[in-house]
Amino acid sequence: MTTVPSFSNAKVLVIGDVMLDRFWHGQATRISPEAPVPVVKVSDVDDRPGGAGNVAVNLAALGVATTLSGLVGDDAHAVLLRAAVEEKGVRWSVMPCAAETIVKLRVMSRSQQLIRLDFEGSFSDYVDSSFLQYSTNLIAEHDVVLLSDYAKGTLNQVGSLIDACRRQGVPVLVDPKGSDFERYRGASIITPNLSEFEAVVGACFQDDDLISSRARNLCVTHDFDAVLVTRSERGMTLQTKEGEPLHLPALAREVFDVTGAGDTVIAAIAAGMASHEPLETATRLANVAAGLVVGKVGTAAVTRSELSDALQAEPLFDRSLLANEGVVTEAEMLSAVAQLKAAGKRMVLTNGCFDILHPGHVSYLSEAATLGDVLIVAVNSDASVSRLKGDDRPVNNLDARMSVLAGLRS
Repeated sequence: MTTVPSFSNAKVLVIGDVMLDRFWHGQATRISPEAPVPVVKVSDVDDRPGGAGNVAVNLAALGVATTLSGLVGDDAHAVLLRAAVEEKGVRWSVMPCAAETIVKLRVMSRSQQLIRLDFEGSFSDYVDSSFLQYSTNLIAEHDVVLLSDYAKGTLNQVGSLIDACRRQGVPVLVDPKGSDFERYRGASIITPNLSEFEAVVGACFQDDDLISSRARNLCVTHDFDAVLVTRSERGMTLQTKEGEPLHLPALAREVFDVTGAGDTVIAAIAAGMASHEPLETATRLANVAAGLVVGKVGTAAVTRSELSDALQAEPLFDRSLLANEGVVTEAEMLSAVAQLKAAGKRMVLTNGCFDILHPGHVSYLSEAATLGDVLIVAVNSDASVSRLKGDDRPVNNLDARMSVLAGLRS
């Protein structure tokens, strides 16, 4: 079972597009006489760190010593943003510049977002040698560097930052933006969502094998150690340059707001890696964290205690126990069934000899698979088949029959 590290000795540097997420909350009880839009009587204003700031806050919530670097304006919004970041325990190492701080304003009523207003410009012109030197000087004192790209210009010279991390032997994670992944060459891990991934590699039709093979190609082409594709309600897929894929199902029970879920995922992975956890373990933790954060409203964070409670309350179903939908031992199946039941999955069981497989078998197994989340097929032993069908049976022994069944899509 996956356990939660203490994270107390982990140190992560977040560099990227820093912004202020502002929420106006109020009741919408009538329609405007001026236009067919709701009138919201604002009763509360909530300012939160957004963009790379939200990633940093997610790390701090897990107990990670976190430093935030980037660019903001020299204005009142930057003052509010710094206060919001430092209140969460994040070290502020953000440079002011002549541009205006990015603000994303969301008008909320009854936990629903009615409209978002963006106030922003590009920081590209301010990513000079001074900023790059300032940021790279921070790398050596951290275990992991996380680059949070929202295409606002702070990571306009992202290649220089990745090269600096590689020279110093510090793993670097990237939450990418846009369709040019070559600019992230040499990153340890990139974490695109499915839309961002398909914009680069083409449509994958939610095909696990296709996603895995194209993610592996990205690793080889751009010298990534791994690619993690977040797939919304389909969970996530981790593919390393040489290893087997890890497909994890989505774990959310209720979804209120997906805002910032990607920030939570990459923050949890960075926290795990900085705590010297294997990448697979860090990814499993990130998957649980993603399931928790989408149950919250707005840009939010998951604490270490919430993560620990979730793991204790609901054991995760480890799909690798099913050997990629293949042949398993009785002990492996009993363990998998226990976890499936804990995860609320519907199981369908059928059995038979399957000595000479024919179209009728294929048809009925395909139909059985539609009745639940997992189809379990029990196969009669050779001795059982002989008793049922005669001394000259089975034609194919148990291992051969199970191997053929395992090749069926159902």
